[in-house]
Amino acid sequence: GFPAPALYKQHAGPLQVATSTHNSPNPTNDADTAPKDSVVLPAYSTEDKYEDDPWNLPELQDNGLKWSELDTKGKVLRVLTAIVKFILLVGFLYMFVCSLDVLSSAFQLVGGKAAGDIFQDNAVLSNPVAGLVIGVLVTLLVQSSSTSSSIVVSMVSSGLLEVQSAVPVIMGANIGTSVTNTIVAMMQAGDRNEFRRAFAGATVHDFFNWLSVLILLPLEAATGVLYKLTKIIIDSFNIQGGNNAPDLLNVITDPLTDAIIELDKNVISDIATGDPAARNKSLIKIWCKTEKITTLVNITVPSAANCTTGALCWVEGNKTLTQINVTETINLERCNHIFVYANLPDLAVGLILLALSLLILCTCLILIVKLLNSMLKGQVAVVIKKVLNTDFPFPFGWVTGYIAIMVGAGMTFIVQSSSVFTSAITPLVGIGVISLERAYPLTLGSNIGTTTTAILAAMAAPGETLANSLQVALCHFFFNIAGILLWYPIPFTRIPIRLARALGNRTAKYRWFAALYLLLCFLLMPLTILGLSLAGWQVLVGVAVPIVVLAIFIIVVNLMQARCPQYLPSGLRDWDFLPRPLHSMAPWDRVVTSGMAFCGARCCCKCCQSTDDEEKGLQERKKSLEIYDNPVLTRDDEPQETSKETMKATQL
Repeated sequence: GFPAPALYKQHAGPLQVATSTHNSPNPTNDADTAPKDSVVLPAYSTEDKYEDDPWNLPELQDNGLKWSELDTKGKVLRVLTAIVKFILLVGFLYMFVCSLDVLSSAFQLVGGKAAGDIFQDNAVLSNPVAGLVIGVLVTLLVQSSSTSSSIVVSMVSSGLLEVQSAVPVIMGANIGTSVTNTIVAMMQAGDRNEFRRAFAGATVHDFFNWLSVLILLPLEAATGVLYKLTKIIIDSFNIQGGNNAPDLLNVITDPLTDAIIELDKNVISDIATGDPAARNKSLIKIWCKTEKITTLVNITVPSAANCTTGALCWVEGNKTLTQINVTETINLERCNHIFVYANLPDLAVGLILLALSLLILCTCLILIVKLLNSMLKGQVAVVIKKVLNTDFPFPFGWVTGYIAIMVGAGMTFIVQSSSVFTSAITPLVGIGVISLERAYPLTLGSNIGTTTTAILAAMAAPGETLANSLQVALCHFFFNIAGILLWYPIPFTRIPIRLARALGNRTAKYRWFAALYLLLCFLLMPLTILGLSLAGWQVLVGVAVPIVVLAIFIIVVNLMQARCPQYLPSGLRDWDFLPRPLHSMAPWDRVVTSGMAFCGARCCCKCCQSTDDEEKGLQERKKSLEIYDNPVLTRDDEPQETSKETMKATQL
């Protein structure tokens, strides 16, 4: 039987409260005693409840037996199950991190040489806006801000790029690295509310980076504040080269990832610095152990003036000879990855690894979410949610966020990748373990953590490139510090949270909008800005200024429509004077939905084969819905039309 709570009022319609009598011993008497001036409607399922706020963290309730109610066998089984689940969770997390590493390698194989070609045009890089979008595109191609930053450092060290021109590229790399966790969030599109929270948790990183660039890029172009600050630090301290950045997570993941693929990342840097021989090299590393031998070789020169400085120079007959050093690389040991003997081009190997890594990434993410949902129940869920989301007592509540920033920085330093850390917390935000307000400072700390790794890597640079490498890394560090000072200390300035929540609501309603957002923000918009920059700053200003003015006008009008519409002209108090596709997503949603339905009907044979099964299922559902229509509760003098209408409402 069904439980018998009171039904909920439907505020939007004529439905009134009626008491369910499924379990009543004498339903006829209840119906007979109903007032004559009221309409008693059929009973409804208890699932028709008010929808909670989707941003509230869900209660992960334990539906099983309590520990005290279990016998010895049940307790042993529960402990063993928990241990197995924990081992599986660690294993899936390991595969998840390794798949992110292989995904980065795949993107470098597919677009690494193109990224090097993009960096070759130094005249374009001198334009701050063009440098910014080049940083975004290159990081998108190689899926690693560390790789794009190392290319910039190589170009600065070789004199092809000035540090001041490298700062916008570093800002763009900071934006491009946030695309990975946005892709991860799209894997949770199956559940609407999980997708809402996960996508907001991922894009809060995007909004922080874009808003920081919106303020700091014009400031840097006008004053050079980051360049001057880091220059003072470099000149003030006698900084000596140190050891390499410690390998922490890489020690665990490298055995598996190196067995799949190893790359020679120097090829991309060599292409960017203009080495013509690098264009014909493969990014796939074949020889992992090599030795370089330098020998003196006699060569013929036109005259004694062409002899090598400090080297022997002599004449034999009609020839002038001198000696030069020739370095020869001897291959000692081949690598052990699976593509070392595959005679395939870089693009083919990249596409294979791209498909493989995305498959493993999606599978691991789905399994991780399911395992977490099954493990985080009852008292465990209460403890974890309290630890992660509870603030310190008054008056120290403000300290909690800064501790979260330090935790994010420390965890990112351990895993040595902001993409890995933010991609790992994204599903936790989706299932409701971490709130959006707590994920925001963790993400900000992740931005700082990835720069500290870059600073340590720069400290290990040779003496002649140490200053430039360290200055570029410090520019990245102070850019993130300035962004945190802009968008975190005062609660009113935490605009990225509000923007991410609004985007999460939009993508939960129209899930295809997530893919559109990715294409617009990380591909189409950077490519458009890059094209306008190549055409000249006059063209860029002529096109960008009207668009920016229009965007500001729309934002101001929207705010006034929501808060003080009486100050607007009557025609601007809503957008109904525009065609509906220009102020509503509903028409576009119908187009996308119908297009997907058409493709599904055409491409999926299962749809055609299961039509009969679907019709049978529909008939069964109709029959099951009919049980909610209790004829005892229907008034004899009630019109037949009302009964039909209420039956339709019940079925809906």
